Amino acid sequence: MTDRLAIWPVRAEGEPLASLLAQRLGGEAHRPWESPEPQRERLRERFTHYSHWVLVMATGIAVRFLDGLVVDKHRDPAVVVLDEAGRYAVALLGGHEAGANALAYRLANTVGAVPVVTTATEASKPLVAGIGCRKGVGADRIERGLLHALAERSLRDVRELATVDLKAREPGLLEFSRAHGIPLRIIAREQIAARSWVSAPSAWVRQSVGVEGVCEPCALIASPRGRLIVPKTCLEGVAVALVADAAWGTS
Repeated sequence: MTDRLAIWPVRAEGEPLASLLAQRLGGEAHRPWESPEPQRERLRERFTHYSHWVLVMATGIAVRFLDGLVVDKHRDPAVVVLDEAGRYAVALLGGHEAGANALAYRLANTVGAVPVVTTATEASKPLVAGIGCRKGVGADRIERGLLHALAERSLRDVRELATVDLKAREPGLLEFSRAHGIPLRIIAREQIAARSWVSAPSAWVRQSVGVEGVCEPCALIASPRGRLIVPKTCLEGVAVALVADAAWGTS
């Protein structure tokens, strides 16, 4: 199976979102409503021709479309379901082996959706790390800053990193995320401004980024039922805040 991305909106109303994703992610957007053949049959014929699928539809429709197509986790394509409003990107099939979890984060960061990942490995990690950094900070300094905030905790406890959209292409942050397999979640400045949960507003961040803070609000937005267990802590140009999922009771 070649590395190809298919984007399949179930209705014409989803075409603008599908076109945007194709443009930004390099995938192929389909228009199945233009054919008299039933959509389910058209998708089934093409299912193994792509390594990654984005189904722009309800999860119930996606499950019915996939009925009978799933073989095993080593051969199935990655499938992510995205609602037409672009609110949730659900990794439905092939989370680890096929890369659906990573695709869910790519979709989320592209359209501002919430990535929904349910694989056990990720579910058992209680921490979200909010990260702010100066321009050009390398992956090694990101790591030292995060380890400094973690103290006696481990990188293995970190489910995801969260940062502001201004840092979405920061090379050191992207390198650290790839090297350690910790997904990076991008939070829009507008969302941070609307929920400026900061223990101590930063004049420098306000001037440079336009919000009161980065690491604390990003972590709290990414983990809405969590609580701040490590407020903003800085080391070598890297600011880190840790939020623990309330379900785990982490102290």
